Amino acid sequence: MTTDERGLSREERDLPALAVLALLTLGPRHPYDIHRFVVQTRKDFVTGAPRSIYHAVQRLQRGHLIEPIGSEQDGGRPERTVFALTDAGRAEGRRRVAKLLATPQPDRTLTVAALSFLGILSRDDALLALRARIAALASDLAVKESELAEAGGLPPILLIEAEYECDQLRAEKAWVTDLSGRLESGELPWVPSGPLSSDL
Repeated sequence: MTTDERGLSREERDLPALAVLALLTLGPRHPYDIHRFVVQTRKDFVTGAPRSIYHAVQRLQRGHLIEPIGSEQDGGRPERTVFALTDAGRAEGRRRVAKLLATPQPDRTLTVAALSFLGILSRDDALLALRARIAALASDLAVKESELAEAGGLPPILLIEAEYECDQLRAEKAWVTDLSGRLESGELPWVPSGPLSSDL
C-alpha cells in the first residue's frame, strides 16, 4: 500500500471503489446497476466507467469487502451477479469517506467524492471529519501566511500565486466551517444516507 504526502493510500484515493462501497449501503446491486446510478446522478468523479466499476468490484471482492449473494436476469439479457457489502466493507466505506473528508487535498475531486457520499456516515462521524478538515486547513493557512510574510521584501507581482493559495484556503475553511455549523445546529437536517437516497 502506497501513501501520498497527505496520508492517503492508493486504496483511499480509489473513487470507483468508493462509489461501489457507498452505493451498496443502499442494498445489494449488480455492477451494471451501479454504473447506471453513477451515470444518472452525474457522479463525474468516477472516471473510466463502466470498466472502472467492474474492476473495482473485482478488487473489493478479492479484499472480502463485498460478496456475491445471487444473480438477476431481465428478459433476454445476460445474467448479472448481485453483490452486497460485508461488515468489513460497510466499515471500510465509512472509513474512506471520513478520511477523504478530513484530509484536504490539492485534487478537489477527492473532496467532491467525499461530500457526495457524506450520507453514509453518521452525523457525529461527519462532524468529526469536518472539524478535522477545518483544523488542517487552518494549519495549512498559517504556514502559507507565514511564508508570505517572510517573503514580504519581494515585489508583490512575484507573490500572486501565494496570495491565491491563501485566499483558496480561507474560502474553503469558511465554507466547511459553515457546513459544520449548519449540521450541528440542525439547520441542515441529517438523514442517514440522505444524499444517496435522494438521488434514487
